[in-house]
Amino acid sequence: MPKESFLKNRIRSVGFALKGMFLLLRTEASIKVQFVIALLVTGAGFYFNISNTEWIIQLLAIGMVMGMEGANTAIEKIADYIQPNIDPKIGFIKDISAGAVMIVSIIAAIVGLIIYVPKLI
Repeated sequence: MPKESFLKNRIRSVGFALKGMFLLLRTEASIKVQFVIALLVTGAGFYFNISNTEWIIQLLAIGMVMGMEGANTAIEKIADYIQPNIDPKIGFIKDISAGAVMIVSIIAAIVGLIIYVPKLI
């Protein structure tokens, strides 16, 4: 069987990633909430005409939160697949994963406050 070209392999990988992104948005309530918040702050960015630097920081914050939320979902799904019953060790892993999402969410909220509170005052 001939080896697949690098370009075909990359295109296939992007397809899998897009499929995963849409599955995440379609099936996970937490990512839907984060997506709505992302849309709201993006709208606020246009309304308040934030600077390029503020856009970069805001987009990085949105990406970090949504990316961590996706990773957290994947960890939870794997943990549930490996051990469908309640297990303190699996619970510990899931709590740590959720904690990572909480950390980036708190930092993202602080970033939002730093950008928008001065514009509201």
